[in-house]
Amino acid sequence: MRQEHEINHSFGRESVNPTERRDRIRTVFTAVAPRYDLMNDLMSMGIHRLWKRRLARSVRDVQGQVIDLAGGTGDVARLLLAPGRQVTVCDPSLAMMQVGQQRPDMVGIHWLVGEAEQLPLTDTSVDLLTVSFGLRNATHLEQALAEIHRVLKPGGQFVCLEFSQPAFWLAPFYNLYSFLVIPRLGALVARAPIAYQYLVESIRRFPNQQGFADLMRQAGFTNIRWNNLSFGIACLHYGTRPQ
Repeated sequence: MRQEHEINHSFGRESVNPTERRDRIRTVFTAVAPRYDLMNDLMSMGIHRLWKRRLARSVRDVQGQVIDLAGGTGDVARLLLAPGRQVTVCDPSLAMMQVGQQRPDMVGIHWLVGEAEQLPLTDTSVDLLTVSFGLRNATHLEQALAEIHRVLKPGGQFVCLEFSQPAFWLAPFYNLYSFLVIPRLGALVARAPIAYQYLVESIRRFPNQQGFADLMRQAGFTNIRWNNLSFGIACLHYGTRPQ
């Protein structure tokens, strides 16, 4: 498993202090907010939507307070809307949430500014917390997991959708696509090549499937499991706060 400082104290290929990393990441998401969803469609050829629907289907029986952490423009929160639920997007980027708030299909979603390492939520207040492609931007991953554990009710569920380690036969092609195509798409469409270079690097520095499961266990979660998506390019991680 990657060392903690390698995950959390880097920005792309640079080593930076935690405060600078946090500030740079916020600048990245402010820059890409208007075209973020379009870029996701182009980069994944639309497959990210299938992954997010898989997440939503897997928790369809959970009711109550639902937090979509790092929920950005609300695309996952929209999928989580259902009778018996109150769905809130919690994200540190006001620019990202403002893009979502302008969309007519976001009626019923609540919006809250907050970051993973210091959630603006009371203890044991959340029935379900989801996060999609957001935890790798946390500067202190272990602290973020501790916060998620804190705000979940006993028996509450945590689901993380994140890029992970693809199958060995796919990895060479995936790496070529990531490092050669994605930054160029970022330059052409989002006009932010540096931002998308960072996003590619951040994927490589996030723990693999077993590594993240180990961190969840250390944070106190139980019933830990994962499901690979698209041969491990992405992964759904599940955990429960014990009763």
